[in-house]
Amino acid sequence: MPPTRRDFLGAAIAATAAAAAPAPFSPDFATALDAAAAIKAKRISSVELTELAFRRMDRYNPKINAVILEFRAASLARAREADQALAKKQWWGPFHGVPVTVKESYGMEGVPTTAGLPQYKDFRPKQNAIAVDRILRAGAIVIGKTNVPVMLADLQSYNPIYGTSNNPWDLARTPGGSTGGGAAALAAGLGHLTLGSDIGGSIRIPSHFCGIYGHKPTLELVSTLGHVPPFVDPAPAKLVDLSVCGPMARSAEDLRVALEAIGGPAGPAAKAYRWSLPAPRRTRLADFRVGCILDDPLCRVGSDVRGVLESAVEKIEKAGVRVDRGWPAGVNFGEQLNTYLFLLYAVMAPRFAPEVQEALRAAYRANPKNVAGAALVEPHSRWLDETAKRLAARAVWEQYFRDHDIFLMPVAFVPAFPHDHSEPFDQRKLDTPEGKRPYPDITPWIMPPTLSGCPATVAPAGRTAAGLPVGIQIMGPYLEDATTIEFARLIADVVGGFVPPNGFTA
Repeated sequence: MPPTRRDFLGAAIAATAAAAAPAPFSPDFATALDAAAAIKAKRISSVELTELAFRRMDRYNPKINAVILEFRAASLARAREADQALAKKQWWGPFHGVPVTVKESYGMEGVPTTAGLPQYKDFRPKQNAIAVDRILRAGAIVIGKTNVPVMLADLQSYNPIYGTSNNPWDLARTPGGSTGGGAAALAAGLGHLTLGSDIGGSIRIPSHFCGIYGHKPTLELVSTLGHVPPFVDPAPAKLVDLSVCGPMARSAEDLRVALEAIGGPAGPAAKAYRWSLPAPRRTRLADFRVGCILDDPLCRVGSDVRGVLESAVEKIEKAGVRVDRGWPAGVNFGEQLNTYLFLLYAVMAPRFAPEVQEALRAAYRANPKNVAGAALVEPHSRWLDETAKRLAARAVWEQYFRDHDIFLMPVAFVPAFPHDHSEPFDQRKLDTPEGKRPYPDITPWIMPPTLSGCPATVAPAGRTAAGLPVGIQIMGPYLEDATTIEFARLIADVVGGFVPPNGFTA
């Protein structure tokens, strides 16, 4: 019997209903915003989502040792409060009832905050870091803290208190440092968001190694109060010349909303001014004005990583984006790297063990151009001179961003590498298809955004032939963080976004 008009109408109604039905909610690897939306729509409760987070932690965390402190009783109590609030039509914020983690170095009331240093294993702040308070005010539930290297000063995350974290893509490899535990947890589906920090690529390198999104905010956009060191309670106001706190996630949109939640002035500064995130410069991928460099003689990128990045940029170009190749006029990569290294070691070297400090002094005596030794030995006037060069570098980039919106570059010249805890630290080697490279060589590509204070977002760009993730670094104009995040969001449709690693999806 031929179909009737009623049959056609019935089929059309059924198709419309199917299109209107919400997509199935898969909680294991959901973004934080999708998880919050599911809670709000009562497709899952906060208690159910939090219980699932701990079940996944029980199953998968022993493999990767990413979450090293967990807060089950407190988290489930807060989840119940979140569900009760929702029943009363109260909404705490964009991450209402969503389980998240934070880096171990963030102060939390009554919780060990050690930065992997045994002498601080009993340090328990009486209050939360500013960023932790703010993510809580946005409705999140902090279910645990994630692992770090000793003193946050390595590209790997291991320490004598909490042991070694592994990369979910290959357990024999590092997830990076110093927010390696946080990146591994996100990649493995343990929590829906994390907070990290970055002075030497500590958000960006783990994001690249683990195939997630990470954002190094504009300098001082997010308060670092309560993040250690210093190990002082209550946390004092402190000079911030390079380091930042920022979010890591499984989507670019989560980065934007998290940044809006944790950003802005704190303490006395909050009395004087307010902050709001400027809108992205463009909203269509083809409209972005893009610069790019994927290799440089100063820090050659391994062919396995470079091939992935070149393919990603080609796909971006095919999407209608014009990409200008080469360093901007006025950017001297080598000179800016020396300035960065001096300022980095001025922060880090005084915290090194006495024997390491003496080795740096000896290196300086043998060669006064040794930047690490100079940072420990030379007078404050040298620091002022290098800081002036830092600000001059920012001015060069500000000029460039008058007629460009973003600048693409590698995060590191290697993908995640095998664990190597040998000492001395600076004698380690990293394998590339072209041969072995010195361990400290990983630093240069994260330098430009850190030195200039400009924002940088890392987005997944693909995987090597060996199946290891590769991220692309998206640098943007000072204080215009939404521009880099929006570009990261838009290229997901072109180069792909987050993909769960094998072995963590069952």
